[in-house]
Amino acid sequence: MRAAVVTGPDASPVCGDLPEPTVPAGREPLHLVGAGLHNIVRGLASGRHYGGRMEYPLVPGIDAVARTADGRLVYTGYARPPFGTMAERLSAPHEVEVPAGADPLVIAAGMNPGLSGWMVLTSRRAEVGALGTVLVLGATGMSGSLAVQEALALGAERVVAAGRDPEALERLRGLGATTVSLVQDGPDALEGALAGAVAETPPGLVLDYLWGPIAEAAFAVLGKGGGADTSYVQIGSLAGPEASLPADLLRGQRIRISGSGAGSVSPEAMLAEAPELIARFADGSLQLPYTAYPLSRVGDAWAHQGSTRAVVVPD
Repeated sequence: MRAAVVTGPDASPVCGDLPEPTVPAGREPLHLVGAGLHNIVRGLASGRHYGGRMEYPLVPGIDAVARTADGRLVYTGYARPPFGTMAERLSAPHEVEVPAGADPLVIAAGMNPGLSGWMVLTSRRAEVGALGTVLVLGATGMSGSLAVQEALALGAERVVAAGRDPEALERLRGLGATTVSLVQDGPDALEGALAGAVAETPPGLVLDYLWGPIAEAAFAVLGKGGGADTSYVQIGSLAGPEASLPADLLRGQRIRISGSGAGSVSPEAMLAEAPELIARFADGSLQLPYTAYPLSRVGDAWAHQGSTRAVVVPD
């Protein structure tokens, strides 16, 4: 069968021929419809993701939409390394039905980035009963943009979307979010912009896709109080891998700081949330643009940049 193959940590994948996957007794292989090329896919293939070292050669990809032998569409993934989802045929332990009429490629593109915020939002809502004000740091990235859409769909009273891309901020404002530009002249201006956005309604939940100096500015704002019982969840580190955390913030405010990602959330927990999230993509209440690349052009998909998510499809 044809598959994307990565031969080393600094190598881009090439399309090659591999043996058919080994399928457990009583099951049949799944046929690829589309596999999203997420940031974690590149990170794992390079060995730079915190998930650990990889063995080469490997097939990249952590999830996909595939077709069963009887014609059903399913969301699937979490195959045993070194076999990933960017192959014509797959064998993976998890399958979730995709509703009839849904665009399978938007689900392939959106489930991984969408789950990153969805898990946090639904957990918080279950814990406290309502979302209140939600602050999303990194809202103009794909995961952050979906988190804003999800918070609004889940009934947040107010969503503050902070990011750098002015066009993306304008789109989020059109959806009903309050927007904050993170393009500021120095730390004081950055802190001031964030403080102004949350002064009247301090956030009860912060989803941080950036970390680094953006998190430090947020800590300074949260440290000034406001009476909120805040859950601060670190999800990504696009602005830097480290941030200085003031001791006074932990002692002087009602705040809980935690992380959410592969390792802290099990595949089983994520799959349990998948049906509702798939339904949101299926009915169009969540949207994420994508660009499809055939397996024969997986190298082009690997180099893809811009405001759409690359999805690898069969030739």
